[in-house]
Amino acid sequence: MPRQQPKALSTVAALAGGPARSSWEAPARWGGGGAKGPAYLNARSFNWGLAPGGSEVDMKTSQAKPYDIPKQLVWEAYRQVAANKGAPGVDEQTLGEFEEGLKGNLYRIWNRMSSGSYFPPPVRAVEIPKPHGGGTRLLGVPTVADRVAQTVVAMHLGERAEPRFHPDSYGYRPAKSALDAVAACRQRCWKYDWLIDLDVQKFFDTVPWDLVVKAVEAVTTTPWVLLYVKRWLAAPLQFPDGTIKGVQIPWSDSQAALGMTPLA
Repeated sequence: MPRQQPKALSTVAALAGGPARSSWEAPARWGGGGAKGPAYLNARSFNWGLAPGGSEVDMKTSQAKPYDIPKQLVWEAYRQVAANKGAPGVDEQTLGEFEEGLKGNLYRIWNRMSSGSYFPPPVRAVEIPKPHGGGTRLLGVPTVADRVAQTVVAMHLGERAEPRFHPDSYGYRPAKSALDAVAACRQRCWKYDWLIDLDVQKFFDTVPWDLVVKAVEAVTTTPWVLLYVKRWLAAPLQFPDGTIKGVQIPWSDSQAALGMTPLA
């Protein structure tokens, strides 16, 4: 199959139940970046995909944005994604290709998230063998652009959720890792002669969506955060053969009140 130009953000928002994208959204720009590259840019120097010589003051302001998402937050989210690198998603766009049109790509993410018209593309499904045998594990690989959008929400949630975690919680937390957990175990094995080993099988595959949303609501009531968390929960998987499948999650009685419907 011939490779196509990335289309991860080419969503028809009006058909997906949201507002149509802004008519003044700047087109993506696929070249340039300068000799020093995007690492030498910052949010203040960005013209966010506008015409050459443009600036933020040149943006049309007659159309108010429903959600106040700082552009600096989008920039910082991109920097985190760039540091983590990662594989391409369903659009096959690498991080380097995303950075070739960095200004336009980041502006487009900010514009659509601020307008409520950002809809995540399918997630690329990749099966990897489990480290100690026993089958395979299904991983989801979002596109580079979607990882930036997810990181915008994760950064907003992280600073509010971090103080709530137990001191012995080591997963998915800043400045903590599995090695810290091992170090704690090494210290405590000299104090106790017993341990408890627990594993919740397929937790993320089976946890009801409404419980996830309730957990997020306990941390923040920011409307755009809740909106995009729900959309990411419902994002379908795209398998190597091109098949797209909706996420199959058990439904609880309270999910109807959230406006969620099962995917076929």
